[in-house]
Amino acid sequence: MTTLIEYFNQGLSLEQYINQMEVNKAEMHKIYETFELPVDDPRLQFVKDKHLKAIVITEDWCGDAMMNLPVLMKIAEATDMPLSISLRDSNLDLMDQYLTNGGRSIPKFIFLDESGNEYTNWGPRAEKVQNFVMDLRKDLPAKDDKHFESKQKEVHHQIHEKYKNTPEFWNEVYESIMEQLTK
Repeated sequence: MTTLIEYFNQGLSLEQYINQMEVNKAEMHKIYETFELPVDDPRLQFVKDKHLKAIVITEDWCGDAMMNLPVLMKIAEATDMPLSISLRDSNLDLMDQYLTNGGRSIPKFIFLDESGNEYTNWGPRAEKVQNFVMDLRKDLPAKDDKHFESKQKEVHHQIHEKYKNTPEFWNEVYESIMEQLTK
């Protein structure tokens, strides 16, 4: 069985991942350029002192990854945290160790300590973002309804637009990740 540190070492660099992106690249970049870490958050030094690394399980088509990864990138920069990207669909053995309610929801951030052991993990969504998504989805018709697919596309579009344009969501992601890292 592959260890977490082996997955970390086998992953793509952030630059390699971004260079191979075909979906959501511009949107992710916009969020990264727009999002700002809170000034003088003492938790950042706490995380920096932990000397963590992170494995990011993701795919470029994922809207949640489009929003969450830029926030993690800013945290990683501020705390000198190396990131390693594992594409979900190429690493199902890793992904299947981090299911959410039985599903392969991404992104998942697996934080490793200095010994390469799991320190904690996070994802795929901050709680307030999850509540927003669930609220939008509650009115979808049944999957066998002839309108399900078109209604689902509408909901996905609304979620995507909200993710791209809502700094409050980005701040929720930041708070959620930091809360997990400083438990």
